[in-house]
Amino acid sequence: MSGIYIHIPFCIRKCKYCDFVSYADNPLVADYLYSLLKEIRLSKENIDKIDKNEYDTVFIGGGTPSVMPLKGIESIMNELSKFFNISNNAEISIECNPGTVDLSKLQEYKLSGINRLSLGLQSADDEILKRIGRIHTYAQYVESLDNARKAGFDNINTDIMHGLPRQTKTIYLDTIDKVCKLGVEHISSYSLILEENTLLYNEVMAGKEMLPDEDETYDMQDDGIKKLAEYGYIRYEVSNYSKHGRECRHNINYWENGEYLGLGLNSHSAMKLDEWTRWNNTSNLKNYIECLNKGKLPRENIEKISKNDEMFETVMVGFRMVNGIDISAFKKRYGISFEEVYESEIKELIGKHWLEINDERAKLTQKGMDMMNSALMCFIK
Repeated sequence: MSGIYIHIPFCIRKCKYCDFVSYADNPLVADYLYSLLKEIRLSKENIDKIDKNEYDTVFIGGGTPSVMPLKGIESIMNELSKFFNISNNAEISIECNPGTVDLSKLQEYKLSGINRLSLGLQSADDEILKRIGRIHTYAQYVESLDNARKAGFDNINTDIMHGLPRQTKTIYLDTIDKVCKLGVEHISSYSLILEENTLLYNEVMAGKEMLPDEDETYDMQDDGIKKLAEYGYIRYEVSNYSKHGRECRHNINYWENGEYLGLGLNSHSAMKLDEWTRWNNTSNLKNYIECLNKGKLPRENIEKISKNDEMFETVMVGFRMVNGIDISAFKKRYGISFEEVYESEIKELIGKHWLEINDERAKLTQKGMDMMNSALMCFIK
């Protein structure tokens, strides 16, 4: 499986916790779109002789892609279908914020080939939404979801968060209750990571905001997992839950260490060219536009990955999934068994009751998932 990620680095207003490469009310939207369309063409020309992939997923993320003019999203979809081999049953997702899409725009998304939405809610509590700088209310989220259903979308994710300022376990579980009762197919629940150089970080450091402590945040996560299971949402990755058969195929490709092509500002790629290769695009908006105006791809940090590092990457991302690593796929890819490569590490983690292994899968136990960083350290050679 192979995927394409497209980054739209614009939003109406940056959330207080956001450290992504994104810009609010930037005047270069049209210039960026022109450059992005050019990158799509140049990228295909650059890898055409060796890229035999059929792309099974496309993910348009940001930023807030839904602030892009509708014609811009349609142009991106048209260029992708023109230059890349997108499979007939591809999962094609776009991230949207409530308040930035109406019924007409969502209908046009559907007509353009997009078949999956990711709606950023974060919390059903309007006071918390204000505290973290979101541009919408819970009521606007419900309206956007209703419009998405009217437009024909039957595969919708909702992002929520725990560990937010002044958030209690009761408030977090109430958000889960509300979202689950609305029947979305997929829920991503992330723990807030307080990043330096964000507005929220500065407010917390200045004592203007308070976050739940580590134990409170863990209790939110633990009780949230149980509640989501009660509603029939299966936890298939550390932070992701879905109804049966509605797992995010694009993200699963990442967690299986599959090939993906990143297009747009600060996007990342991993592909099997002559060997496993990673690179990223520049994170400087003006440099991105200038490079493509000169007919050059804006790539940086092109790196050939050794077999040992590639195997570790497969372990690192694979253990994020509840079902872990496919042992036969590992051997087919690397020509050596998982047990042979990591014999001592496997013994150590099984001894700690952090790892389970059978003929088909190697996966972390619940205790191992809770201690994931420590578990992964064992595999660094």
